Amino acid sequence: MKNTEKSSRRSFIKKLTGTAVGTAIGANVLGAANRVEVLQPVKPERKFYDINNQVNIAVIGMGIMGFSNAYWSLQVPGVKLVAVCDLYSGRLERAREKFGKDLFVTKNYKEILDRKDVDAVIIATSDHWHDRISIEAMNKGKHVYCEKPMVHKLEEGAEVIATQKKTGKVFIVGSQRVSSIVTQKTKEIFESKTIGDLVLVETWMDRHSANGAWQYSIPTDANQNTVDWENFQGDAPKRAYDPVRFFRWRNYQDYGTGVAGDLFVHLFSGLHAVTSSKGPNRILATGGLRYWKDGRDVPDVIMGMYDYPETRQHPAFNLQMRVNFVDGSESGEGLRLIGTEGVIDMGWSSVKVMHHKMQSEPGYGGWDSFDTFSEVQQKEYEKWYKAKYPRKPGTILPSDLEYKAPEDYSANLDHHLNFYKAIREKAPVVEDALFGMQAAGPALATNKSYFDKAIVKWNPETAQLA
Repeated sequence: MKNTEKSSRRSFIKKLTGTAVGTAIGANVLGAANRVEVLQPVKPERKFYDINNQVNIAVIGMGIMGFSNAYWSLQVPGVKLVAVCDLYSGRLERAREKFGKDLFVTKNYKEILDRKDVDAVIIATSDHWHDRISIEAMNKGKHVYCEKPMVHKLEEGAEVIATQKKTGKVFIVGSQRVSSIVTQKTKEIFESKTIGDLVLVETWMDRHSANGAWQYSIPTDANQNTVDWENFQGDAPKRAYDPVRFFRWRNYQDYGTGVAGDLFVHLFSGLHAVTSSKGPNRILATGGLRYWKDGRDVPDVIMGMYDYPETRQHPAFNLQMRVNFVDGSESGEGLRLIGTEGVIDMGWSSVKVMHHKMQSEPGYGGWDSFDTFSEVQQKEYEKWYKAKYPRKPGTILPSDLEYKAPEDYSANLDHHLNFYKAIREKAPVVEDALFGMQAAGPALATNKSYFDKAIVKWNPETAQLA
């Protein structure tokens, strides 16, 4: 281990135990009882912005995430919602009910991009529109907050990345977990090397409900007059009007990216933010449609295995990822980073570190061949063992420690704060186009592996197929 890594680990352990790292008689000794610490988020400054300094935004796609993003953006001082776009009339009506009758509404996103008073757009459409509208918006001089996944197809990422670089506009992908104080604390713990070298990551995000499986409500007034079905289809294969495909688009490959594109992206984003990883280089997936046989053409159970190569930030490790939409065990979700000397358990609202240091000597007895030796050989072996492995002072290990976000905390606000700070102050973006593709790419490659029944090779540096 490098001296800097030793220093980092000792510093973090000192924080956990509240004492200097020392030695003790006997084997490894655990510290005090488990402790819980509440994390403190940075609250937005309550500045006053006049009309010339406010950021005017528009939302394109007023589904669940469109309304959510509008709400969180408006919690940031100096942000004003001036326009929205959606292809269902009822959502435009609802937007005016929520945000004011003077709100500009349209079914044509190009009218939004042509408005001179719009500084930034939030793109919360179906996945198959993400790249096109993002590129057009940046070329029109707009900053962009694009919902995850950043693109619908693997080959679309390069142009989005190039457009951000060319235009210099702020571009952020909407995986809010990246901005979470829990993720930031997990990154600090990981970088301290308190769990030793990373070996394996296990992560899952399971659900057990109709809404969780995307069987969203369909309004009774949905018809070809209230829904602009033709424009919704875009570059997707043309089909007759189908309200199920419009309101439950996540279930169909023509418009969405399935479980991997919707949920694996969250898991990849969180993992990459913690480990500073750029992604895996080898991907294999399996799964199936086990329960929600409602006409969808994507699996409701999918599992991926990923090889992460060694980098300056981390050793080579393996990742196991799972989403199960038929989770009778109600196991929920989690992300576990398993190291040689402990484990970090990260959730959406808390992170816990536990230590399990492996003994340097192998030991003998128990489930071991030692008891099969003759009595004479057992005595000889014990004598040899004690000479080879003399008893050493143990190491004081830190107590297990859990960090929790406050009950009213939301990473959504922190993510939107980062977006608008980048616009106002040119602050670094936590999830730019390259980061977004380094998370979306492995997720979409998971789909490719599943449908092709083959291993996919991925270049994490360029965020493209190898």
